Formats: sequence, C-alpha cells, structure tokens
Amino acid sequence: MGFLKEFKEFAVKGNVVDLAVAVIIGGAFGKIITSLVDDIITPAILTPALKAANLEDIAQLKWGSVKYGNFLSAIISFIIIALCLFLIIKAINATKNKEEAAPAAPPAPSSTDQLLIEIRDELKKKP
Repeated sequence: MGFLKEFKEFAVKGNVVDLAVAVIIGGAFGKIITSLVDDIITPAILTPALKAANLEDIAQLKWGSVKYGNFLSAIISFIIIALCLFLIIKAINATKNKEEAAPAAPPAPSSTDQLLIEIRDELKKKP
C-alpha cells in the first residue's frame, strides 16, 4: 500500500494538477492563436503579395523545382504567433507590476513600542 499512497500524494499535489490545467489551456490557446494567424492575419498580409505574384496560395511559390511557399508560410506564422504571445505576456507582466507597485502599509508598532511612544509623549508634556 505504500506505493499507491505515494502515487496518490504525487498525483494530487497542486503542482501536478496546475501543470495538467496549464497544458490543456495551452493547447486550447494554441488553437485560438493558430486560427487567428491562419484565418485572419496571414491572409490579410499575404493576399496583396500573392495577387501581385498571380498566385492563389502561398504553397504555389517555388523557385525552379524547390517549393518554398509552405516554409515561408511557417516562418510568417511563427513570427506572428511569437508577436501575439509577446504582446499578451507583456500585458500580463504590466498588470503584475501594477499590483506589486502598490506599497504595503507599514506595520503597526508593537505593544512595547506603543508604550514607549506614550511614555515619551507624556514626558514631553511635563515642564
């Protein structure tokens, strides 16, 4: 039973559960970003260039017998995805920095310090 107990403790730890959630959300987020890049941004950027080259699809680009269109598309997608993630992480970090920038209230004096302050104030009052 020791092995099963150890496995249960490992599997239910917060770090493992957090990692599983992060992987699932990351996969879903990846699909959103891929759709954004493939369906919206890349066509908006490439349509004028493809029309100028009399092409319908970037995959048709070739130099001699070497087709480089898919490779070029992958590079463009990578750059756009990296830019999107950079902007999202920058926004998240800006939010965190604002939270950290708020100064914490100074701690209240201890009871001993408070008593000494009262004694000092009373001594100041006497002539």
